[in-house]
Amino acid sequence: MIYKIFRRPEWDAMRANGQTLGAPVDLADGYIHFSAAPQLAETAAKWFGGESDLVLLAIDATRLGDALKWEPARGGVLFPHLYRALTMADVVWDKSLPLGASGHIFPEGVF
Repeated sequence: MIYKIFRRPEWDAMRANGQTLGAPVDLADGYIHFSAAPQLAETAAKWFGGESDLVLLAIDATRLGDALKWEPARGGVLFPHLYRALTMADVVWDKSLPLGASGHIFPEGVF
C-alpha cells in the first residue's frame, strides 16, 4: 500500500468528480505525491502539521501500473509519484486522519 493525505475539501472534490489530479502541490509539480507507510508520519508532520480534518487514502500500488514512479525526494529517499489522474477505483480505503495532542492519529494497521 501507498498513502495519500488530502484535506477534506480535496477529498470531497475527488469523490464528486470520480478522480483528481491532486492537491495544489501535485498540480504544481505535475504528478501526485504519495508516501509509503514508513514515510507517512514525516509527510503528515512536514506538510500537514497542525491541520485537522484530513483524510488518509490507501492505494494498492500494483493497480497504478507504469504511471507510478518511485523517485528520489527528501534526502534522496524514493517516494511514489503518480503521473496520471487518481481515480476512485484506485482507492482501497479512506479514513479520517485526526489531529491529536502530539500529532496526527493514524488508523490502526497502517504502520
